Amino acid sequence: MIHVVEDDADHCAALCDLIEASGYHAQGFLNGSEALATQRVPDLVVTDLRMPGMDGFEVLRQWKDRAADLPLIVITGHGDVPHAVRAMRQGAEDFLEKPYDASHLMAVIARALKAGQMRAELAQLRSQIAARDSTEILGQSASIIALRDRIAALGPLDLDLIVTGETGTGKELVARALHAASPRAQGPFVAVNCAALPESLFEMEMFGHVAGAFPGAHDKIGKLEAAAGGTLVLDEIEAMPAALQPKLLRALQERQVERLGENILRPLDLRIIALSKSDLSKRTLDGSFRADLFYRLAGAQITLDPLRGLGDDITLLFSHFAQAAAARYGRDTPAISYGFRQHLAKRGWAGNVRELKAAAERFALGLDLPDGTPATQEAGSLADRVAAYEAREIAATLERCRGNTERTAQALGIARRTLNDKIARYQIRI
Repeated sequence: MIHVVEDDADHCAALCDLIEASGYHAQGFLNGSEALATQRVPDLVVTDLRMPGMDGFEVLRQWKDRAADLPLIVITGHGDVPHAVRAMRQGAEDFLEKPYDASHLMAVIARALKAGQMRAELAQLRSQIAARDSTEILGQSASIIALRDRIAALGPLDLDLIVTGETGTGKELVARALHAASPRAQGPFVAVNCAALPESLFEMEMFGHVAGAFPGAHDKIGKLEAAAGGTLVLDEIEAMPAALQPKLLRALQERQVERLGENILRPLDLRIIALSKSDLSKRTLDGSFRADLFYRLAGAQITLDPLRGLGDDITLLFSHFAQAAAARYGRDTPAISYGFRQHLAKRGWAGNVRELKAAAERFALGLDLPDGTPATQEAGSLADRVAAYEAREIAATLERCRGNTERTAQALGIARRTLNDKIARYQIRI
């Protein structure tokens, strides 16, 4: 739909007829206020510049406030070209000077529509990339490949899950990836840290309350209801107070919730993903976690490996976080030397990916390095460094090919016999 804003009724009608004759839909308005009162955002606006009341500049400004990517074309009288240039600087796509040629007008309209469509597609693409980046699991090791496969398999299934892993291994990132891969992806993603909520407030936060439930109370939905149609993540669920576990179990079994202060059961439609730093099945043995709640949550389980077991993915992730930090702060990414890569691989990383990310950001800013190791440090002769690089490449390719030496040899472009010789020489474990 193309909107035409023109205070001359005859000119407005003729302009709409011309646009309609060229295969587009057009709607005319005799003033800017009338045009801006419409709820639907058009594909293009053609507006006169000089009009009583609201002029073309104001039409342009208000439409840009509502839809920044909306293309606008201004029509100017003779001698108003400087004003038209000003309009373009304020966001107009193009301008036409009266009297204008009909074919030129339609060419300008076609070009503006195409530009607007391209901007819309670019914005959509950026949104998709941002959504993908927020749930992307990076890595090339066998563990990460298996994790991505498991997320792809479990994401579409409407099962409650438990994700277990050390602090900083990316449990919430996995939960977001599961949510994004599920039919509930368009619903809310609500995360609750069970360890951060005092026991006295936990029940109110989870189940909500109604006005009059206690002095000063007003109607408030709990986290269970807030996640309706989406996913509720219970982080550090092992810290949930024992007295509240049976109440959560009942809500999950019945898929209903009762707010504090009322006797109405409200239906729940949500998926639960519980995150834990420790093995919940072992906690059921000592009684610190209810076995029936564990089995209710454990429709499926995912266990995350610590960073120290991911091999070359440590350097890959460090480089990724360093580049992102450098780009964010407008700096060049420092080079990561062979000696520094060796240091990264040997470090214990007790804080896992969270610790690695913080170290990479400090490295990108030139503030400091893990354990004070210089990034430019190199060790060994050139032959030693080349051999070490070759061994790493072979090991990484073997992991990607799941240990299949024939596929690995093809990927590296060498004979299988040569590959086997190098595997033996470098003592690479398959």
